[in-house]
Amino acid sequence: MKRIVGGLIAALCTLSLCITAHAQTITVFDAPGAGTGPGQGTYGIAIHPSGAIAGADIDANGVFHGYLRSRSRDFTVIDAPGAGSGPGQGTICWSINPIGEIAGQYFDASGVSHGFLRTPNGYFAIYDAPGAGTGPGQGTTGESINAAGEITGEDIDANGAYHGFLRVPKGTITAFDVPEAGSGSNQGTFVSTVSGITSAGRIIGYYIDSSNVAHGYVRAPNGAITTFDAPGAGTGPGQGSLVGSINPKGAISFWDQDASGVYHGDVRAPDGTITTFDAPGAGTGASQGTQAANINPAGAVTGNYVDASAVAHGFLRAPGGVFTTFDAPGAGTGPGQGTTPYSNNPAGAITGWEIDANGVLHGFLRTS
Repeated sequence: MKRIVGGLIAALCTLSLCITAHAQTITVFDAPGAGTGPGQGTYGIAIHPSGAIAGADIDANGVFHGYLRSRSRDFTVIDAPGAGSGPGQGTICWSINPIGEIAGQYFDASGVSHGFLRTPNGYFAIYDAPGAGTGPGQGTTGESINAAGEITGEDIDANGAYHGFLRVPKGTITAFDVPEAGSGSNQGTFVSTVSGITSAGRIIGYYIDSSNVAHGYVRAPNGAITTFDAPGAGTGPGQGSLVGSINPKGAISFWDQDASGVYHGDVRAPDGTITTFDAPGAGTGASQGTQAANINPAGAVTGNYVDASAVAHGFLRAPGGVFTTFDAPGAGTGPGQGTTPYSNNPAGAITGWEIDANGVLHGFLRTS
């Protein structure tokens, strides 16, 4: 285990272990119908091995719409049947598997969430996890889908607690909870988006205990659960370890928040060894630092770091620890603005979003 902090970052940069992005192409895009006001716009969320992107946008009325952006840059708007058309309602696409199946959620006219599977030909299968609440802000979210068509996610029950689930292609849903998870409102078991389940059926996520501290977990195909914490993760309310994604080899990217409220990136190797890192330029104040979002099959990690001015920037960390930092063109440079990568595919292409100087979101695709 190791942590790269403070002055050591500068020393490592001197040794060419961090570089500024070059020889890259970043394409900024907006989904059709995306709003152009503050808090509106386009999110790039999941990226297919071909470079197609699944995500969501928020229109001028505050409604979510899913989309699929093909490799040739054509858009298909995705609205699940039953999705509401009021502010905070609509459709979000969270994950896409190699054959083009999409997992996500929609909010109905009552503000209740439901999971969906969309096949490449446009067919929708709608489902609700057993025990999911039926009130506003409750319900079911499909977070991640693997090559076999298994979907994992979580539901929010009538008391506001979260529970994990696994849905197999035939439609059977198995609910699960990490034993140490809390049972109060906003506590419980959460599942990672985009790459939260491997083809072998390993599931990752985090749980929030009864003291409101977050911890990571891995659920094996047989249901056995292993929990873990990053070294240095805080143990106070709102602190702990938040899990990002798992690759086919079992390596996990995640981030932790320490006792001072600073974020640090982490990689957990298949043998359980955890390496903690900080992107060059990451701030050291509360709500600043490094968040590792996704890890691809080669072990490259992408995510964002927030600097001392509260501006977000993208990074790519190679398996050997070399950093490449980047900003999407048009990204704002004020507090709460900047670049947020969310997922990377086997070819190394990255998608995410930027927030411009007016507070509008735009999706991006980075290739190299």
